Amino acid sequence: MRIRYGLIGSGMMGQEHIRNLALLEGCEVTAISDPDANMRALSIAATGGRARGFAGHREMLAAGICDALIIASPNDTHYGVLLDVLGSDLPILCEKPLCTTSGDCRDILRLTGARASPVWVAMEYRYMPPVRRLLSELTRGTAGVPRMMSVREHRFPFLEKVGDWNRFNARTGGTLVEKCCHFWDLMRLALGSNPRRVFASAGVDVNHLDETYAGHVPNIIDNAYVVVDFENGTRGMLDLCMFAEGSRWQQVISVTGESARVDAKIPGAARFSPGGRERAAEIEISRRADKSVHREEIPVDPALLAAGDHHAATYYQHERFRDLILSGSGHPEVDVLDGLWSVALGEAAEESAKTNRAVDVTVQDSSNLEPGRTKRR
Repeated sequence: MRIRYGLIGSGMMGQEHIRNLALLEGCEVTAISDPDANMRALSIAATGGRARGFAGHREMLAAGICDALIIASPNDTHYGVLLDVLGSDLPILCEKPLCTTSGDCRDILRLTGARASPVWVAMEYRYMPPVRRLLSELTRGTAGVPRMMSVREHRFPFLEKVGDWNRFNARTGGTLVEKCCHFWDLMRLALGSNPRRVFASAGVDVNHLDETYAGHVPNIIDNAYVVVDFENGTRGMLDLCMFAEGSRWQQVISVTGESARVDAKIPGAARFSPGGRERAAEIEISRRADKSVHREEIPVDPALLAAGDHHAATYYQHERFRDLILSGSGHPEVDVLDGLWSVALGEAAEESAKTNRAVDVTVQDSSNLEPGRTKRR
């Protein structure tokens, strides 16, 4: 069976989806919708001219030439697009964040409750090879019982996007939603629990301060420390800096238990590194018992690295999504409830940063949604 994908939104991330699906057996992008004619044309060209273009997703859906949908449009459009496409029987992969507010996410959760076809939320970081290795070490018991988790992301500023939509909280949900929903998702997954309280200290200190759009200066956070308490007594911490593109590692993700600390060290994409060179990711295991340190490079197929900016994660995510579609049954590995929790935590962190106080994290109307359901995979 060959799966025909329809792409809604054809910007930078949409084109990364196209490149990765081209590497994956049994997959083909047959339709692309985007109101921006230039981006639409670039994305059609990326398919070798085989995809049909549409100015709107409703027209694309009505054409009946898709077996699955990918939503990669700007964050603030996700809710409206989902309302339009959930009535179809097509599997859907929706880019993160699911929506820009937890209220909209709850609506989507309610609407997908009885839906037969899956809705998968694209949390690519789960599928980076060094992160997968870290998660496998936790499952193996290398760290013992996970007690603490830290994520350090030191990277480049937000890139330019069509219409400059990623410069303002109103359209992105805020940096701690837009960018950091990946990390809240990883914390829930690795620590096996839902968040209960968050405290954030953050600022808009360096990036985009000399930019104006329709008379408004961007208001997205460019650095933060965030501490999260989880229901099972574990805790997580995020150290975010978006004016640190000189860092060797773009992400360092660490989980510590009573037996060891396990670190996944992930470089940025080659196009952001000195000389445009790829750098290998590493896993590091520091054991308490004998104070030994084991370091290992995590190899990744160069063709997969070249296909996007997420260290091959987009390919592996699509591989799992494709297999779910072909199986005709099963449950998304990253579902709408996961998407809701990641937005709710980011939303609470944004509020904490604004009010300078700890904020409880709740997913309202979710008493029947199995708290702590997510397990390590």
